[in-house]
Amino acid sequence: MPVRAERPYTPEEEQAVRQARAATGTAECPRCALPMREKAIGGGSFGLGYARRRTWLLCPSCRNSVIFDAERGTRT
Repeated sequence: MPVRAERPYTPEEEQAVRQARAATGTAECPRCALPMREKAIGGGSFGLGYARRRTWLLCPSCRNSVIFDAERGTRT
């Protein structure tokens, strides 16, 4: 049974996940060392003139996650 996250990732852990994803196309959970699952999050412009594409990486074990802008690779 998956364990719920006791606390969110630290900023350093989030940055490591984003950097690993950018370098290799995949990332592992910095706590569980398991491959993270990826979900794409689309964003309609809703009349704003732009649309963000975000990537959501989730750990299947501890349930922690990282969301970042797919284009810039930065935290949203």
